[in-house]
Amino acid sequence: MTNKRFFEERRTIRNYAPRHISDEMLEELVNEASHAPTTGNMQLYSVIATRSQDIKEMLAPCHFNQPSVTSCDIVLTFCADFSRFTRWCVLSEANPGYDNFQSFMTAVLDTTIFAQQFCTAAEMRGLGCCYLGTTTYNAPKIAEILRLPALVVPVTTLTLGYPADSGVDCGRLPVSAVLHREQYYDYTDGEIIDLYAEKEAREDSRGFVEENNKRTLAQVFTDVRYTKDANEHFSKVYFDFIVNQGYGMPVK
Repeated sequence: MTNKRFFEERRTIRNYAPRHISDEMLEELVNEASHAPTTGNMQLYSVIATRSQDIKEMLAPCHFNQPSVTSCDIVLTFCADFSRFTRWCVLSEANPGYDNFQSFMTAVLDTTIFAQQFCTAAEMRGLGCCYLGTTTYNAPKIAEILRLPALVVPVTTLTLGYPADSGVDCGRLPVSAVLHREQYYDYTDGEIIDLYAEKEAREDSRGFVEENNKRTLAQVFTDVRYTKDANEHFSKVYFDFIVNQGYGMPVK
């Protein structure tokens, strides 16, 4: 399989076979992921690997009880982590200044890049992964379960295991929707409609519209999946948690 085919044919896997991933493979994957780009070579991330079924059951409500949390072999919670680096600075007679928004975003970027390289490395070995976008929604509870110290904040979660099926092709927007040459091209209304036309025409998309009693696919996103009220609620939950973990935020 060429690299082009590998990336174009990758699928999110939500159903897992009852097969164990060795500790050796897990450590190899973390090592491979740790060679991803990182700010100043500081590696401002940590990942908590959860195999215990009891702890998976505790984490499941934090992810709205998505079945992959309890059925996968390992739940991986990727965290922005300035705790380790800050403690090293203090122990090395240096004065750290990383309890701020800029530092938090730096750690988030490091964590995201690390998580994606882990995902790619795992999939190249035949494993299946599913990102859980719910991590930031219930970060305080996740942190409590995983006993995260100050300056450690959950960013994203992967469920990991051997695939029980080949996953589903969810489709993607055309390259012209995301690639801008030299400067940002601000699409016309008609071009926007055209860019989403294939996505809206998919059978699964039409099914989503019908089952949610909506007129358009966009309404499924705005009125059902990612509502304004929910976004504002979880924004406050995550913001307050980040501050409570020790990161100061700029005030207007």
